[in-house]
Amino acid sequence: MKRRRMSFVICLRNDDCIDLEVRKVYPVLPDAAAAKDGYLRVVDESGEDYLYPAAYFASVEVPLVARRVLAAQLA
Repeated sequence: MKRRRMSFVICLRNDDCIDLEVRKVYPVLPDAAAAKDGYLRVVDESGEDYLYPAAYFASVEVPLVARRVLAAQLA
């Protein structure tokens, strides 16, 4: 089974969401249904994944070494 590369976003705004920090990079979990409705499933500061408006984020390319560190934090 082929592993899918984890994707990341940077928070651009949080509109009073206490579990998101502006300018911080967050991992995104695949959720096609949420994406159709304009949301992303993001692992936030609570350590849990929640849906947030996609407009709060921008996709970022993260170097391999950083992806490994960020992914290890989820384990």
